[in-house]
Amino acid sequence: MAKTAAISVRVPDDVKAAVEKAAEADSRSVASLVEKILVDYLKKNGYLKGPKPRATVL
Repeated sequence: MAKTAAISVRVPDDVKAAVEKAAEADSRSVASLVEKILVDYLKKNGYLKGPKPRATVL
């Protein structure tokens, strides 16, 4: 199993509500959606190369 690391962030209540709604609409957990958004951004901007790392969401 691939190693993963935890990241904790604080967001305004309206952002949390919006990401929960978006995750539900995409049949994902909030953690899975946030990971997808972060990986997509990092790839697009050249910070991350290669295949998307697979993380285990608890």
